[in-house]
Parts: sequence; structure tokens; C-alpha cells
Amino acid sequence: MENFALLNEDSFEESLGEILQVPQKNEKHTILLVDDEVNNLQLLRRTLRHDYNILTASNGKEALEIVEGKGKEIALIVSDQKMPEMEGTEFLKKVAGDYPDIIKILLTGHLDVDAIVDSINDCHLYQYIVKPFDPEELKLTIENGIQKFDLVNNKTVILKDLRELFYKTIKLIASALDAKDPYTHGHSLRVTMYSLILAKALNLDDTTLEEIETAGLLHDIGKIGIPQKILCKPGKLTEEEYEVMKSHPAQAEKMLMGIKKLTLISNWLRTHHERWDGKGYPQGLKGEEIPISGRIIALADTYDAMTSTRSYRQALSHETAIAEIQRCAGTQFDPVLADLFVKCSAEIRAAKEDPETYYPKYSYLQKEINNTI
Repeated sequence: MENFALLNEDSFEESLGEILQVPQKNEKHTILLVDDEVNNLQLLRRTLRHDYNILTASNGKEALEIVEGKGKEIALIVSDQKMPEMEGTEFLKKVAGDYPDIIKILLTGHLDVDAIVDSINDCHLYQYIVKPFDPEELKLTIENGIQKFDLVNNKTVILKDLRELFYKTIKLIASALDAKDPYTHGHSLRVTMYSLILAKALNLDDTTLEEIETAGLLHDIGKIGIPQKILCKPGKLTEEEYEVMKSHPAQAEKMLMGIKKLTLISNWLRTHHERWDGKGYPQGLKGEEIPISGRIIALADTYDAMTSTRSYRQALSHETAIAEIQRCAGTQFDPVLADLFVKCSAEIRAAKEDPETYYPKYSYLQKEINNTI
């Protein structure tokens, strides 16, 4: 499992440095040239070989096979239009479906405006060039196309890095929170994992899954303002100390409400200690007045609290915790969600025993980072 101990300043900077490293560019971009006329293909190669890595194909089908194998390496395609078996526009349209960011240039011997417009729309064509072409004009067009390719791909990399920075920063904050109390090691991660298992069983949409995951990792952020002597007190809290502890949901909302991306989540964090019967805090919300995220995190938070050793008691067994959730359905917990939590109990126990395997399986944020190209 990941080490969720409090990270020092050097470790934090190192983690951010890993995210923000700029990937090294290849010395040359790769271009695919497609033409059934050998002389044209040779001219194209001679014109471009000093500035780019060149791949060639003599027809659309052969070119598609190359794209299938090396599509992620190809920055730009120059294709003739009139070729046997498959015309250039048909080939480029197929490429556009799987590799929309590859820059596509069409060579044509016939200036048909309607056909060209259709090609631009169907193939996401960057440019067309009428044959016979001027080599210098072609080189300039390709150079501009490569600049566009770099711009699009650099933007994608930046967005990916920002998303990864956001995600890892959230996890670092969760780690720091848990480290305030040695008995809560990994608590925020486990609560998030159980919340995601329940949320996915409800078939919630991707946006809600992302928000629930973020809320789960940050659900105890308000405890930053709770004195250590209260947070880690081995015995029962006094009435005054309990009132201070109860302030952490409202403190969490205040801390995050000024961050635009976290405004909704800040409202949710206020509600994870509300109860279905209205006897929770800080507002005494009842039933469906409590956002579904708050109801989900309340179940996950309570289960993890019961099955973790604390300074004042030993951990309860999984079976005892599940029985308690069943008993409190309709009072402390949303009865429908509590029933679903019980139905997911085998998976929740497996996740508790092997979080290193299960968290990546359920993490929406991590999956989004991995899927960003």
C-alpha cells in the first residue's frame, strides 16, 4: 500500500516535480506519405526526408496497416486522393476516427470545391494541395501543420499534468490529515474506496464519481483546525471538547468554498455527520435533505471507524460493523444505501484487506489520468 505518512517539504516538492517534468521531444516528427505513383512518392520523400522521419505507403490499405501499428508515432499524413482500392479521403476519414490529432493533408489533381469542402468536414482535413505541387509550398504547409500538432498535444499534456497535480495534491492533503493521528493511518483513502464501491453500485455518473472521490479524500480536512489534544485524546471527550470536534464539517466547508472547482464538494463535506433521522450535526438535516454524497460518505466513514483500532478501543470485526450498519438503517443511515452497503459487504471487506489492489480499481480520478493521452 502507498505510504500515507505525513510528507515533509522536500518530499512534497519532489512529488510535484515528478508531475511537472516536461517530456522530452523526439528530434524529428514522423510523417506518413501515401501515393500510388512512385515518382510522386520519391519526390515527396526527397523534399521532406531531411526534416522528418518518413514512412511511405503506395495505397490506402497499406497506409491503414501502418497507422494501426504506428499511429501514436505519426504527427502528419500527406495522402494522394486518386488511388486504387481506396481513395485518399476514405483513408483519411478512417484515420480521423482513431487518431483525430494527426494532421491530415490531401493532394488532389482536381480542384472540385464541393468535394474539397466535404473532405474537410469528413476527414478533419487540415489542408489540401493541388498537384502538381510546389515543394517549398508543401514544406511550409507541413511545417505549419506540425506546429498545430505540437500545440494540440502540448495542451493535452498540460491538461493531463494539471489534473494529475490536482489529484496528487488532494491525496497529499488526505495523507497529512491522517498523519495528525497515528490511529487514522490510511483512513481517508479507505473511506474514499468504500464510498466509490457504493457509488458505483448505484450507477452514478462519472462527474458524481469524481466529486465523491474528491469529497472522500477531503472529508476530514476540517480537522486541521482541531487541537491535537482533542483529536488524539485516549479517553472520552468532555462536552466542550465534543463541541469543538463537531465543528470540523463546517470548518471544511469554509476552507474549500472559495475554490471554484471545490465549491460543490465544500457543501457536501458539511453533511457527512448528518443522520437520516435528523439527529446529526451541524445542521440537523433529515432524510433526503442530506445530499447523497453525504449519506454515502457517512456509511463509509462509520464502517472504517468501527473496523479500525482507535486510541480508546480495539477495532470491531467486519461482521460486527455490518450488523451495526443494519441495525442503524433508517435511523443513522439512509435505509436504501445501508441495505446496498450490506449487499456490497464482501467486496468492501476484500477492499479493506487489500487497498493497494482495490483503490486503483475504483478510483475515477486515477483512471482519468491513465486514460488521458
